[in-house]
Amino acid sequence: MQTSMGDHCVIEVGDSELDIVGGDAPIEIERLGYKMSASVKRKDVKEVPPTTNGSDKQLETKNSSETERLNKQKEIEYRKGIVLWKRPILTIEYCIRECLILLTTYGRRLLHNKRLLVLLMISTLFISILMNTNGPHQSLVQAANKKVLWCLYWIGLGVLSSVGLGTGLHTFLLYLGPHIARVTLAAYECNSVDFPEPPYPDDIICPTDDSSSHVSIFTIMAKVRLEAMCWGAGTALGELPPYFMARAARLSGIDPDDEDDDLKEFEELQKKAEENQELTVIQKGKLFVEDLVKKVGFFGILACASIPNPLFDLAGITCGHFLVPFWTFFGATLIGKAFIKMHIQKLFVIIAFDETLINMALGWLKVIPVVGEMLQVPFKAFLDGQKTKLHQKGAGTEASGGRNILSTCFEVFVMAMVLYFVVSILNSLAQSYHKRISKKKSDKVSKD
Repeated sequence: MQTSMGDHCVIEVGDSELDIVGGDAPIEIERLGYKMSASVKRKDVKEVPPTTNGSDKQLETKNSSETERLNKQKEIEYRKGIVLWKRPILTIEYCIRECLILLTTYGRRLLHNKRLLVLLMISTLFISILMNTNGPHQSLVQAANKKVLWCLYWIGLGVLSSVGLGTGLHTFLLYLGPHIARVTLAAYECNSVDFPEPPYPDDIICPTDDSSSHVSIFTIMAKVRLEAMCWGAGTALGELPPYFMARAARLSGIDPDDEDDDLKEFEELQKKAEENQELTVIQKGKLFVEDLVKKVGFFGILACASIPNPLFDLAGITCGHFLVPFWTFFGATLIGKAFIKMHIQKLFVIIAFDETLINMALGWLKVIPVVGEMLQVPFKAFLDGQKTKLHQKGAGTEASGGRNILSTCFEVFVMAMVLYFVVSILNSLAQSYHKRISKKKSDKVSKD
């Protein structure tokens, strides 16, 4: 009950009376009423002790991510140990399983693509009938068959050089470079490039009709143009896997860390550039290639593909990551590698194996202390044996001992490189299978 007398205000609350003096009695009453109602409500509500669920969840999440990171690191270290010289049986088993999975996957894709399957069947049937039917066309068919197989051989070597299987096979140094050098030496010795076919291109002998022509750098370049262009086209085809891989990862949102080491390196390099971290010379070169491809486009890709560039894989990853159109990437790569770069490499080899320069280099070998004369003798014997062989009709005639020593050393070197390449492919396939099963396990755990 409330009674007011002048500046006095008396409030009855239960059995008590409150006397408020002053002109602000109504305001004080309102505040008192608010405080009393609030105190009553607080008495009705039970106090709940504070909880730390949020901090516990954050700690649990942090521990879980740290455990996941450590497990992933252990998994990567174990995967690196799946090699033939450490775990031969497991490596071979995983390699076979990965090959079967790849064959099954691509076989199903081919069966689903009915148009391509029908086209392949019709083409195979037509070629089989054409080659097995007797007639005047057989000479043309045999010549075309030989030329196609020759082109496919160099295209395959080009693909192996850049496809990224294992360590990569440097087929220019092992096959195309020696072939161009052999043609160059034969052209200057025979004073002609009209080598009899056969045995060319399997073997080279001088023409027997004593016909000579003017031999220049351009005639030699024309003689080896087909092989060089096919090899360059093969290297362009070998650059497609990094492009498609990066493009698929960007479109599907796949974590690059789960798919490929090159993509992971690409992402890490981008983070370092954004954070202005210190970069090595190679990393700066990779960033330059990336910026050139992003800013210039077709002509940037063409510039990167037109010079011997070990960082060109990053150009393919960059184009795939930024969804550059396929024909823009492949067209620039094909023009750069098969037309521009190959002429530069051909020119370099032809000039290096010019007869005058070769004789000058043999003279310089004497300058080398201790071993100079020892090196000059087998090299000179090798060149003399090659020149003698060019004027003989027998394709398999052996030359002097110096020639045999160098030839044997080169053949052993080639076989060792090919063997190392094959071993690296087996290791890569086995590690890919381990990555595949590890990803399946992690996906199953995340679903559970």
